[in-house]
Amino acid sequence: MPLSMLVEWVARVPASLPEEMRPMAESICQSFQTVAKRLMDLGLGYLSLDRAASTLSTGERQRMQLARAVRDRTTGVLYVLDEPSIGLHPSNIVGLTGVMRDLVADGNSVILVDHDTQILSQADWLIEMGPQAGANGGQVVAQGTIPEIAQNRASQIGPFLAGTADIHVRDRVRAGELFALGRIHLSTAAIHTVKPLTVDIPKGRLTAVTGVSGSGKTTLILESLVPGLAALSGGTTLPEHVLKLEAEGIRQVKLIDATPIGVNVRSTVATYANVHDELRKIFTRTPDAKELEFKAGDFSYNTGKLRCPVCDGTGTIDLDVQFLPDVTIPCPDCRGSRYGREAYQVRRGDCSLPELMAMNVNAALETCEDLKLVRQRLEVLKELGLGYLTLGEETPSLSGGEAQRLKLASEMGKTQSDSVFVFDEPTIGLHPLDVRTLLGVFPYPHRSPAWS
Repeated sequence: MPLSMLVEWVARVPASLPEEMRPMAESICQSFQTVAKRLMDLGLGYLSLDRAASTLSTGERQRMQLARAVRDRTTGVLYVLDEPSIGLHPSNIVGLTGVMRDLVADGNSVILVDHDTQILSQADWLIEMGPQAGANGGQVVAQGTIPEIAQNRASQIGPFLAGTADIHVRDRVRAGELFALGRIHLSTAAIHTVKPLTVDIPKGRLTAVTGVSGSGKTTLILESLVPGLAALSGGTTLPEHVLKLEAEGIRQVKLIDATPIGVNVRSTVATYANVHDELRKIFTRTPDAKELEFKAGDFSYNTGKLRCPVCDGTGTIDLDVQFLPDVTIPCPDCRGSRYGREAYQVRRGDCSLPELMAMNVNAALETCEDLKLVRQRLEVLKELGLGYLTLGEETPSLSGGEAQRLKLASEMGKTQSDSVFVFDEPTIGLHPLDVRTLLGVFPYPHRSPAWS
């Protein structure tokens, strides 16, 4: 039974008992309702009490810990919250700010790392880092009260807090033309907390699915539409609860979410974006490589003879510490570049491949300006706000939002008129400026039947 239903059931318990037992029951039920109200305010009413803690998302676990902290009435504690607004509907954020206010009222201090302007507007003091990301950041660009930040010209978040930011709104399709390109029709039976429903999704349009936490968004899209379309395109049986699905012309569905990109440390931004293979071919054609008789395969992280012999091309080594977990440190020989010293002898202009892989996307764009294919692929990363990532950065170390945008980059530029793209909370961890950049990419759906 989800918490929201349990709250209603507990409220009816005292009245169902004999009169002499009601005072005691009311006291017990009131204690339960006090704790449950915090969880409900934090948007966790959809969780069942037997839900395993290991299955909770990071945001859910963090909000559970917050509710417990308020219940324990701590004082003199410094709480550091890392993006607690992730996955929250605006109405749930009101409950979150209420909990933080209670923590402060009890004599605690709260430091919040977040981008959501609704929650930032409740801060007593705001410290803004920037001005940009990666090597172009690392400075305190503004600090002060919310009114002071809103008026500070150096602040990037100020215009969004003041409501004066220039937000580009896409040209909307006329209501009568929404389904002109066709529709995806979905009909399901009851599943979890979602009742039987029927929805129509216009093809060739940008469709948003919203609702408070636990309202059924995940069940509708990730447990019904996505597996249904996958079954339809693969010629297999529809999920049992999917009663009907019509998607003429759809041959594949692509889910772009925030799950990490693999676990292989040899996977880097450059390899995932199909840049590294092209660069290996280019450096093979240089006079230095020809003189030393190096082939494209020699520049490989995995098997190439130019990879660092100490770390075997991973850029790191593990130290075995007795009675303690292994410690991972940058390779002392290649210093994380993954390449041996011979690789630095092959130069294109004044740059070697290891030095190029150590550059961020923005710097690499300038170096590779004359390389058409490489430049095009790097420009896509820059358009998605990933210009601060280094080409040699490991993909498993990327944040959820970075991983999601890198996955999107791998799909850009392809003609996929038979595809449905599903984005699961693409704005997770994004600054409003990054969200604006992402919105500038979404007009691409004219190449695909449906984006959700």
